[in-house]
Order: sequence, then structure tokens, then C-alpha cells
Amino acid sequence: MRLQRSGVIAATLLGGLAVSGCEAAPEEPVLSVQSAAAEVRDLRITAEATGELEPVLKVEVKSKASGEILQLHVDSGDEVEPGTLLAQVDPRDVDNAYEQAAADLAVARERMNIAQRQLERSDTLLKVEVITAQEYEAKQLEYANAQSSLVRATTNLELATLRRTDVTIRAPMAGTILEKLVEAGQVIQSATQNVSGGTTLFMMANLDDMRVRTLVDETDMGQLTSGMVATVRVEAFPDRTFQGGIEKIEPQAVVNQNVTMFPVIVLLDNRAGLLKPGMNAEVEILVDERLQTLTVPNSAVVEPYEVAPAAEVLGLDPQAVALDNAVWGDLMAQAAARAGVDTDMGERAGSERPRMGGGSAATEMANIRQRIESGEITPDSARVLAAAMREGRRAGGAGAEEEAGTDGNANADGAETARGARGAGPGAGWQRGQGAGPGGNRGFGAGMMGAMGGSMGDPSFRPAVVFVVDELGNIIPRPVVMGIGDYDYVEILAGLQEGEETALIGAAQLQAQQQERMDRMRGRMRPFGG
Repeated sequence: MRLQRSGVIAATLLGGLAVSGCEAAPEEPVLSVQSAAAEVRDLRITAEATGELEPVLKVEVKSKASGEILQLHVDSGDEVEPGTLLAQVDPRDVDNAYEQAAADLAVARERMNIAQRQLERSDTLLKVEVITAQEYEAKQLEYANAQSSLVRATTNLELATLRRTDVTIRAPMAGTILEKLVEAGQVIQSATQNVSGGTTLFMMANLDDMRVRTLVDETDMGQLTSGMVATVRVEAFPDRTFQGGIEKIEPQAVVNQNVTMFPVIVLLDNRAGLLKPGMNAEVEILVDERLQTLTVPNSAVVEPYEVAPAAEVLGLDPQAVALDNAVWGDLMAQAAARAGVDTDMGERAGSERPRMGGGSAATEMANIRQRIESGEITPDSARVLAAAMREGRRAGGAGAEEEAGTDGNANADGAETARGARGAGPGAGWQRGQGAGPGGNRGFGAGMMGAMGGSMGDPSFRPAVVFVVDELGNIIPRPVVMGIGDYDYVEILAGLQEGEETALIGAAQLQAQQQERMDRMRGRMRPFGG
């Protein structure tokens, strides 16, 4: 079978052709394969969501006193400090209650004095046997009742005194008046004496700290943690971004139209006062980033278990392209060295495993990007800085590799430091954080991963296969190691060079071939199943 490389041409089969009354001999089929070269580019992995801005602290201001509002001293949009006078309610009811409580206290005190003197006289009369014991006990009861009335009157006056202050409504905190819900002359209900909770006078909030409550798809949740950097954009400032961070990821999922999502709260510093409650916001959370790394399209990469059906799609003999799983051992070590990971760390008890895309590397990347956005450096300068950083990490990784040795076991141990890349089958796009491509198989099993030099516990790199197209049009399977990837491209950490052509395999073709192989296997097994 001959291979014809072309931009976008489907496989064609040439049949017989009649010329001058004679039929020409059938030609062998010509297979046209779409290919793409391995290129160096920036990869930025983000989780995106939309939400609405809301204040972190929002308070309903109510009155403890019922009555008519006499004055309102603030309006919506006003900035207030704690204790600022907001409104005044008609004080006549509480003043009357105070006067009555004061009069009741005076009566209770006089009654107490009289009861005390009567008890003292009764005590003397009882000693000379002028009165009976029963009469003396009655005077004791009167004294106790007077004492109780005095306590009740005292507490009632204290409560009435406090209620006189309730008609003056003051700000409970520093913030902004968001809404004024009443007008002067309106009669309001008490928040403490009314079953419905009373009338809300104002809505106020502290706008120095804002947050965005978003819903993030569950496929991205495995990559998000509290404290991750988030970039927020609002329609009011289309050319400006606001930096924030994940404050909290709520544990309870929300199902919306059969899509499972999780609420993620992003905290923003709004001391500049530009953000307002209710603004629609677009949130972009940086998960991982690579500057100037080798990439190929997603459809150029297949999982090792997909090599046979992929070979059939490309017109190759699946038996002739079988690969030994052990070939990925050295590639894993090369990938670890390129990423600056200590290849001997897997043997060190108690050592902390480094994570690609996290820690200082991600911070340096974010700083470089921030300096580009601020105009401090140009994109060309940023590429130079990224290359220098990458070379430094390579040097560190090379030293670690030299310490670990060059045998296969050391290489396999080096790959134990790996962190999970996002695996996907060809054509489907790399579902971020998911190892689900066509066929839906996420893992190879501990034995296979161990033979490949990978780790089932915390894999940084994933083994894969690309089909390289040489200058003569020959298609050759090539084991590689994948890093991170987005919906379009995947990073290649080892096994491929820049400029090499790779065959692209459509997802539909691969799925169809896998299904056909499965049907053939079932057909062979059916006679034995009865």
C-alpha cells in the first residue's frame, strides 16, 4: 500500500479504469494521511467559569423599635462608618414606656420600704406575744412580694432605657449603603417583637472585599485547590483584569441540566472600589503553564493500548507495530530530567515529591506573564527568561539523573516523581484532568505502568505513542512521554524532536476501528459460548 501525504484528503481506493476500450489493471490503494509537525509553543491550562460579583459581608439593617420613621440621614451609595446615624423612629412610644417604668420603680421602692418597716414591727410584737405566728408569717410574705416587685420594676426600667436608644438606628459596621428600602413617614415593624422579622430599612455591605461565586464543571475539580490564582474579567472593564484567589471550594455538588458542577468562591481585593455587586464576571483559574515547550495536536497521540486499532486506521499491520512496554523506562527518565525533577527521589524515604506546574515553577511563570501584561517586559524578553528558567531546571534534573545512575531501575524510580498529566485519546481533545479518550480506558494497571517507568501513585508523565511520517512517506510508531495538554495540543516531554511530522488520527475512525476489533473478538468467542 502506498502512502500519499496531503493536507486534508480522505483515504481513497482507485478501481479499474477503462481506456480505449481496454480495462487497465487495478492499482493498489493510495492512502492519504493528514499530518502535522511537532512545534514549540506556549501551553496554558486553565479552568474557566462565569459568575456574579457579591460582597463578602452583607447586612440587613432593621429597627428594634416599631413606629413611624421621622428622618433618614443616608441614601443608597453612601459610605458610612460604624455608628453613623442612619435613621430615627418616632420615640413617643418608647418614651411613654420609659416614664411608666420609672413610675413603677418609684412605687416598688416605697412598697418595699413600708413592707420592711411592717416586718420589723411584727418581729417586736411577736416577741411580746401581741400577734400570732400566723400574722407574723403574713408580714414576711408581704415583704418578699415587695422585694420581688422592686426587682421587676428595676429591670423594666433598664429595658425601657435601652429601648429609648432603639429609635436611633446606627450603622453596625463600615461599608456602603446598597439599598434604601423605606422612606420618611413610613411605619415600620420591630425586628424583635414581630414574628415576620420586622421591616428592613437598608441593605449595606463592605465592598473592600468582593467575591465571585462560580460553578465549575466536575471534570476540572481534581485540579483546583484553595489558594490558586484566579484572573477575573468584568464587562465594565473589558481591557482590565483583576487578580484574586480561590477562597473555598464547597463540598456539595450542584446538578444543572444533568451537568454536575461545584460552587467555587474566588476572593478579590476591591479597595480601589471599581467592582460593584451584581456585575457579571468571567473567571479564569490558572492550573498549569508551559512556555515554549514541544507540542503536537491531540489527534496525533494515542494511548499504548490504542496502538493496534490506530495502526489499522493508518493502513499498517497491527502485529508489526507492537511495542515493548519497557521502552518507556528511559523516556520517563529523560522527561524527568527535562522537567528538572530529581530522578532518585523515589528511593528517598520521607522525601516530598515535586509537582510539575506547581510551586516555584508555576510562580515564576505567573510572574513572567504578569510582567508582560503590565508592559514591563516584551514577549521576546519573556521567552528568553522562560528558556533560561527551563535550562536551569534541566541542569538540576541532569545532576539528579547522574546521581541516580543510568540503569533502567534508576530510570523507573525517577519516573515515580511524576504528577498526573491529562490523558485523552486522539481527536477528542484532552479533557483537562481526565484520562478519558476514545475507548474510555484510563489506566494500564500497576504492572504495565511500572514496566514503563511510570507511577500509579502520583504520575507526572504518561506514556503514549505517535506515528511519525518520514520523508519517504513511511509511517513509524514512536513511543513518547506526554506532559500537560489542553483541548488542542499536548506537550511531548521525550521521544520526539521539533519539526518531525506526525500522522493525525480522527477520533471517529479510531472508535470505529476499536468497535470493529471488539466485534471480531466477540465473533470468535461466540461459538465457544454456546
